[in-house]
Amino acid sequence: MNLEKVVFGFFIILAMTLNFGFVLGDLDNPAHHHVYELFFAIIVNLIATVLKFGERTQIGAIHLASSLVADLGLLAAAWVWASAVYINGTGLTPDVTASIVSLAAGALAANILSVVMLLIETVMFRR
Repeated sequence: MNLEKVVFGFFIILAMTLNFGFVLGDLDNPAHHHVYELFFAIIVNLIATVLKFGERTQIGAIHLASSLVADLGLLAAAWVWASAVYINGTGLTPDVTASIVSLAAGALAANILSVVMLLIETVMFRR
């Protein structure tokens, strides 16, 4: 068993599950979407992105691209959250929460794509 591949797969799958946990719940209910969940999803996604650097295959490039899309979506969600709470002072209204969750759901789609590619790559691997 290759420890590097285990760590790589761990962070890709953890990034998806944390993102899924944040998105799960009523779209416009702020009580269902905790800021720490979003924070940890961002941190794990950034770690997963760093782990994808250096891969020189086509599927590695798509892995990196999907990770960058997920990072961008989660960072945009964090920006909307921070601007609503700290800059505008409007707080987490249902409209703001729906925007945050929608951006995180887009990141979730990119994370799902990355996990599917990981599974395909694993199935195609020959010893």
